[in-house]
Amino acid sequence: MRYADIKKVDVANGPGVRVSLFVSGCTHRCKECFNPETWDFSYGDPFGEAEIQRILSLLDKDHIRGLSLLGGEPFEPANQEAVLALVRRVREALPGKTVWCWSGFLFEELAAGKVGDHSRELLEQLDVLVDGPFVLAKKDLGLRFRGSSNQRIVDVSASLEAGEVRLAEEYMQ
Repeated sequence: MRYADIKKVDVANGPGVRVSLFVSGCTHRCKECFNPETWDFSYGDPFGEAEIQRILSLLDKDHIRGLSLLGGEPFEPANQEAVLALVRRVREALPGKTVWCWSGFLFEELAAGKVGDHSRELLEQLDVLVDGPFVLAKKDLGLRFRGSSNQRIVDVSASLEAGEVRLAEEYMQ
């Protein structure tokens, strides 16, 4: 996997102060995507152990609330193994941090394991999933943590337990 950026201080992508990883590679190609350079799987730098260590170090501060995964597309089959390895390491080393992820895939597709070999396993490691592609016709600058009204802020553990989507209502305003 390659990545476009690691933001050590991000207050736009999830609640509180966060560390964000922007992965490279996306086949959704949403019209007017805010990050079209990350569609290319070759864009950016290789992601490996040094980057995992850097992210863990950045997260290991009291004022950092958690990790945000964006792109590109973290759930692209080509990205899943590396993203899953990172999230497992975060969960092991820093269990109090939250993990948010943005994906153009829907919760239902990921929960059913229909996207690559590790989609369900990766989904199970998340606290919140912002799902669905960005749809220009539904763009709404007033929405929190999402760009278009079709996107949902999903409470992952509650949804997996219920067997259907449960929204993280506290973030939906």
